[in-house]
Amino acid sequence: MADKNETLHAGSVAIVGRPNVGKSTLLNRLLGQKLSITADKPQITRHRILGLVDLPAGQIALLDTPGIHRIPGKRALNQALNRTALGALAEADLVWFVVAADRWDDEDEHILAALRREGLPVMLVVNKIDRLRERERLLPYLERVGVLYDFVEILPVSALKGDNAQRLAEAALKHLPAVEERPYDPDQLTDRSLRFVSAEFIREHLVRSLGEEVPHAAAVTIDSFEEKPTLTRISATIWVERDGQKAIVIGRGGERLKSIGSKARKAIEQLLGTRVFLELWVKVRPGWQDDPRFLRELELEEPRWPKT
Repeated sequence: MADKNETLHAGSVAIVGRPNVGKSTLLNRLLGQKLSITADKPQITRHRILGLVDLPAGQIALLDTPGIHRIPGKRALNQALNRTALGALAEADLVWFVVAADRWDDEDEHILAALRREGLPVMLVVNKIDRLRERERLLPYLERVGVLYDFVEILPVSALKGDNAQRLAEAALKHLPAVEERPYDPDQLTDRSLRFVSAEFIREHLVRSLGEEVPHAAAVTIDSFEEKPTLTRISATIWVERDGQKAIVIGRGGERLKSIGSKARKAIEQLLGTRVFLELWVKVRPGWQDDPRFLRELELEEPRWPKT
């Protein structure tokens, strides 16, 4: 608990950056549990995911976002992902601009240009310092990128190993509004439903089990979600765009689909703290990535956090 004389701070922090810089890993690290799905492939995050970090000196509503593409392409899904990421800035009091240590490219420059237009306070979060083979290159890199914008702070971190993660959260609080009391219920983790998170966990293990082509053409919806004290029954559909993709997802004799279901079930059980019966179906929906109605069904329309 904060000292009675200590000022509380609370607000929203948008985590933005190009794909695969570790935004979701950073969110999960600070929450102390898995909420955002992760995989070593682009476009794994498709939604704005909100997670609440409760600290002695205040609260941070972290907004994880899809990776921003400089040229999103013509597909409606890719354009929606960019809108989702940039739209989170409208909710934010502060931005964490996450970049990979010792790398700066056109994608990063494009995002920085968008941040300049918004005029929000920005902390530069230099992630993946654990992957630097030559640590002496870090300081020159920080000096080089530090002059590109009037960052309120620059902090190197390792989201994967946790280096400086807690320090990052504590530093962010100083740049958030002062409040008289905590605006959110400390026990609430996210504004997303258990149905939504379960669908994401299924999609995570789908992506991890497949090659480069199918994951971008796959989506997951929950058909039924029945919670009981000792068992939760979930029925879900994996959507793909072509019959060939359906065959890949199912695998020979249904083995790949069975493996995906088993791994997803264990992840959901860990989240819910109860046994789970998970039933998966695979269906074809041609061109779903360009179907605005289906994209809305996938909850790309953002919810709003319910305050206490």
